[in-house]
Amino acid sequence: AGGSSSGAAASVAFALAPCGIGSDTGGSVRIPAAWNDLVGLKTTATRIPLTGVVPLCEKFDTIGPLCRKVEDAALMLAALEGGHAADLKGASAKGLRLAILDTIAPDDVRDAPKAAFDNAVARLKAAGATIEHIEAPEVADVMPLSAILFTSEAYGTWKEIIEAAPDKMFPEILARFRSGAGHAAADYVAAWQAIDAARSKWATRVAGYDAVLLPSAPILPPDAERLMTDSDYYITENLLSLRNTRIGNLLGLPAITLPTDTPSCGILFMGSAFKEEKLLRVAAAAEKVFSST
Repeated sequence: AGGSSSGAAASVAFALAPCGIGSDTGGSVRIPAAWNDLVGLKTTATRIPLTGVVPLCEKFDTIGPLCRKVEDAALMLAALEGGHAADLKGASAKGLRLAILDTIAPDDVRDAPKAAFDNAVARLKAAGATIEHIEAPEVADVMPLSAILFTSEAYGTWKEIIEAAPDKMFPEILARFRSGAGHAAADYVAAWQAIDAARSKWATRVAGYDAVLLPSAPILPPDAERLMTDSDYYITENLLSLRNTRIGNLLGLPAITLPTDTPSCGILFMGSAFKEEKLLRVAAAAEKVFSST
């Protein structure tokens, strides 16, 4: 069912709950939402307090809703932070300026997700959105940094508990946590400086767009049984599944996945930091387009 919030997604997909709440550090709201044909909103880091949340990497951890509709996501965001829901009335794709990210995001996307994404983009264009392609070298610059930033913080947070009983962890996850022990403090600081610079470049590059588009996941849900027994398969599928969503985490952006006409193939909209209300209006407009016959 996909990621750390798989239970939340499955409960909504099987109508056990009207909505779920998940955590997203690298994609764990958006991937379960995409693979269960739901709407999943990743909020900007620090927008919703992490009080009471079990941490993974607190500088990247975010909280967000998994729902059936964009309106539900807006209502849940308001409930989570005690505010007012975004005004979605009159949201329209006509006149939207959208960008398709051509750096990293389209690489190795498999046939079904690619076809679903292309079809969704075509429908947005037909509905009056202006869509352009952009290259963003800063995305390629930051992607390798997750190996330093995520693992260092995760292992620093959980080292004592992990090493007290390492046999309790799934071996692939244990190895990933332990890799955080090998990074120097100077590398961690330099990585954050590079992240800050990349975020500034990105904000300037996309300032004229309402949102940036990419496939929510390059792959369909993998074979769960094989994941447990085939290490190479696990590593390949795991890295690919989280690659596109991780872009938003590294760049500090809110992002929302919407279902497409193809099961388990979502389309991801990335907005600007702390501009969830604008992103939700864009998503509401796209949802109207995708739900029309």
